[in-house]
Amino acid sequence: MKIFTNIFASLSIVLLLGACSNSTEATKAKNIAFVDSLISKMTLEEKLGQMTQVDRQFLNDISDISKYGFGSLLSGGGSTPEVNEPKAWAEMYDSYQKEALKSRLQIPLLYGIDAVHGHNNVVGATIFPHNIGLGATRDPKIVEAVARATALEVAATGIDWDFAPCLAVPDDYRWGRTYEGFSEDTELVTELGGAAVRGYQSANINNPNSVLACAKHFIGDGGTSFGTGLNKLIDRGNLAVSEDELRKRHLPPFQKAIDEGVATFMAAYNTWNDLKCHANKFLLTDLLKEELGFKGFVVSDWAAIEEIPGDYKSDIITSINAGIDMVMVPGAVKFGNESYENFLKLFKESVDEGLIPMNRIDDAVRRILMIKKQSGLFERPFSDQSLLTYIGSQNHRQIAREAVQKSMVLLKNKNDMLPLPKSGKKIIVAGRGADNIGMQSGGWTISWQGEMGNTTDGTTILEAIRSAVNDETSVEYSVDGKGVTGDVAVVVIGEKPYAEMEGDRKDLKIAKEDLAVISRFSDKNIPVVVVLLSGRPMIVTEELDEWDGFIAAWLPGTEGAGVADVLFGDYNPTGKLSFSWPKNMDQFPINPEDDHLYKFGFGLSY
Repeated sequence: MKIFTNIFASLSIVLLLGACSNSTEATKAKNIAFVDSLISKMTLEEKLGQMTQVDRQFLNDISDISKYGFGSLLSGGGSTPEVNEPKAWAEMYDSYQKEALKSRLQIPLLYGIDAVHGHNNVVGATIFPHNIGLGATRDPKIVEAVARATALEVAATGIDWDFAPCLAVPDDYRWGRTYEGFSEDTELVTELGGAAVRGYQSANINNPNSVLACAKHFIGDGGTSFGTGLNKLIDRGNLAVSEDELRKRHLPPFQKAIDEGVATFMAAYNTWNDLKCHANKFLLTDLLKEELGFKGFVVSDWAAIEEIPGDYKSDIITSINAGIDMVMVPGAVKFGNESYENFLKLFKESVDEGLIPMNRIDDAVRRILMIKKQSGLFERPFSDQSLLTYIGSQNHRQIAREAVQKSMVLLKNKNDMLPLPKSGKKIIVAGRGADNIGMQSGGWTISWQGEMGNTTDGTTILEAIRSAVNDETSVEYSVDGKGVTGDVAVVVIGEKPYAEMEGDRKDLKIAKEDLAVISRFSDKNIPVVVVLLSGRPMIVTEELDEWDGFIAAWLPGTEGAGVADVLFGDYNPTGKLSFSWPKNMDQFPINPEDDHLYKFGFGLSY
């Protein structure tokens, strides 16, 4: 009897798998027929509109959405509704979508945003650790959970598309985007990047609680040289490596993203051997689309085609022929970017003159429309405001707190100074990062570059410490450390918020004002525990001897309680360095074989 039961069970599984396969194939065939039918009805102008993405803040009038048939809008950093709160975001999204559906073919918009560590443009959203902190967790499960929670908060505001994850493999911390990378190690970036794609997008992209993910930036921006190439910033420098090295070090995370079904790619600002990635047909078409079989679409970075040598018309021709499917214009002459009207005019001229073939246009539009169809956008074009309760929810903040706990890397613990006792001591908390949500969250928080101060809801490290101790322990706070004394000082120092370009640095030493605060305690023989908020390892070699405890807290986001959990031993630290910690500025770009202050993978526990 048992044998027959097993046979019937096996047969049921085969039949179920066959039915699923048939259903999948039927859906695929319907989607292809739908998109082909739509393309057959489109004028050239409508096709070019689908290939155009504009920042909502630069719209001349909302009616331009339907007039030009834009395929996408975005909110760049700081491009928010007048009242920056979740419901206003959802209502703004719906107003743009209603306008898009007034167009002749009623094709809905894709709306994109940089939600790179939570829905970080929205006041009140949960802000998770930046990727550098998630890399230190070495935990794909928590990375996937963070991405899934982020996706739900983004979807709650109606937004369909997240420009994440960043899959860079940084090796020069002078780069201001170092914190957007999980690790210097390709294998770790590949593992955690794959987990992030799964979390943002889910196994089925037709999921109202998820968003479209975007693998960025293709390719090699983490390995560029400082002060070389067409742009003297490391942010947009030159990657001077062989094709073999490119494939070995920088390609695996992107291959993994394709394996996980990522819907979109974003091209990189940098050059590879002095040719802009946005102009490189080998990278965008031969490698990505043909060899790796990527079926989604490629979007340009912010006004990035303008950095291709030549005039604007030639930039359009070169980038589209190279394989860019959608161009982030974004549409403001006053910011040095070409207007979307001029872009569309020159784009049409280029096609009419035969400089861009129609089969390239049709391929790009088919890719864009297919993603819109597969993701359910035609069926569900508006926000589901019942999801708004998830934004900043207690459950998401608990996920963030766990991510913070696991991201803390204990680097020094002289005489077992840590964990701190919760009773019977006087604890001094000092430093400009101690009571500063903006500083502990870093760049890409509410605004593009981020800001100091309490820019959004959350728990500061000071507040978390006060909540952690009992009535028998006093906590005294002094930003500069002047005029206070106690049994131990927790000094929270580090970098002011920054993002791309503005974050490029030639010197990664600790600021003198931070060192002065520490010295005020060490000069009095008060033990000092330093908590460093930074988007990269910093140069601390000469100062380290004065410190009794040292924790790399990275950029933990809004949940400072996770830092206090480690300080007081409620969580025994498990974080391990995902980046080697250099002794001096001469050790860039990082070579894992060098003698570093702390090796890749280092991290203490109690």
